[in-house]
This record gives sequence, structure tokens and C-alpha cells, in this order.
Amino acid sequence: MPKMKTNRSAAKRFKVTASGKVKYQKNGLRHCLEHVSKDTKRGLQKAGYLNKQDGKNVKLMIPYK
Repeated sequence: MPKMKTNRSAAKRFKVTASGKVKYQKNGLRHCLEHVSKDTKRGLQKAGYLNKQDGKNVKLMIPYK
């Protein structure tokens, strides 16, 4: 049986933690930040975690992570 292909766009955007959760970087922290509050910017720095079903779909796209 041939090897499965990894979806490269998903592999660049998501990481799987040791406990099996799927982690991603939140968006909105690139430019035009002068009108965004300090607290909002602070919250955007933290990693986001996908819910169970979305995580399952991403894990199918990145089978070797």
C-alpha cells in the first residue's frame, strides 16, 4: 500500500500536541494594530486549540504528525 500524502498547507498551520489536541496560531496580529487594544493583542499571542471534530479532520490531513 502506498504512503499517504500530507496536506502541506495543513502541516504548516497546525501542530498536534502530545495529548492529541490540535494547536494553531490565531490570526489578526500582522498589521494595522494601532487601533487594537493591548489586551486583545495579548490574547492573540496565545495558541488556539481546535475542537474535537475539527481536530479529527485536520489529523486526517497530517497523518504522520
